[in-house]
Amino acid sequence: MRIAPLPPLQCLVAFEAAVRHASFTKAAAELHLTQSAISRQIQQLEEFLGRSLFVREHRSLRLTIAGERYASQVQSILSHCAEATHDVMKHHGDMALTLACSSGVAVLWLTPLLPGFRAAHPNVTLRLIVRDGLASMTPAEFDVGVYYVRQQIAANLSARRLYDEEVFPVCSPAYLAGRTLALADLARETLLVMEDGQRQWMSWSELFRQHGIEMPKSARTITINHYPQLVQMAILGQGIALGWKHMIDPCIEQGLLMRVTHESASHGGGYYVIWPNDRAQNQAARLFTRWIFEKAGEQQNSE
Repeated sequence: MRIAPLPPLQCLVAFEAAVRHASFTKAAAELHLTQSAISRQIQQLEEFLGRSLFVREHRSLRLTIAGERYASQVQSILSHCAEATHDVMKHHGDMALTLACSSGVAVLWLTPLLPGFRAAHPNVTLRLIVRDGLASMTPAEFDVGVYYVRQQIAANLSARRLYDEEVFPVCSPAYLAGRTLALADLARETLLVMEDGQRQWMSWSELFRQHGIEMPKSARTITINHYPQLVQMAILGQGIALGWKHMIDPCIEQGLLMRVTHESASHGGGYYVIWPNDRAQNQAARLFTRWIFEKAGEQQNSE
């Protein structure tokens, strides 16, 4: 028997993200779509259902009664679908490992370390998922993750702190001819700005604010929505970027970047090793967790 009626899957995905974020804009950022595309998909779903799902107010979005009822069912269905899909896709076994991390962690820090892990544990079958934003991951998708977390860890995850956060300006040694600057002097330089995809990350205005300096309104900026690309722009001498200690250290050690100021800042967050708490870690996950903390300890002891 045909299963019907079924709305388009992409409309359900857009609806679930909009419910979770209470924002079409944030849902669009997570799904790598435009805000108008999310709005059209929600409208298409509402037309399919013949019911309004959201009350759209000025700078506010809330569910209707029908939307609340539908949201709880859709979130449960999509979660079960993701778990079933993961079970089919994943290489089962005690020595299979799916790692998850953001693009910055992957490109700048974790990927260069992975050959060492593979050499130490050649029997582990490795799969890497790169996705910015821990909120966009479901526990069924990964075994171990490495993510920056500023606030409380979700209840369905366990976590152990790997590094404390410390953020400071960096640039190519050629950009300032090897000179360092006072933080207030950065107003005359080109600042590389991360487009606000993750509000928990440190921004230039917040770094200035923590040191009692107002963000210059006339500052020259280049805005980029992908952190590894932003770092590459800094390496190429196109401006000054914010660097996260430990993640940016390999670029500094290779002479590609240098600290611009002595000042740094922190939101009090940090990088965490994270794993789902609804299932026991397999041997591969335990091996990786132990190994990554050993590597972190070696790096900290060498400072």
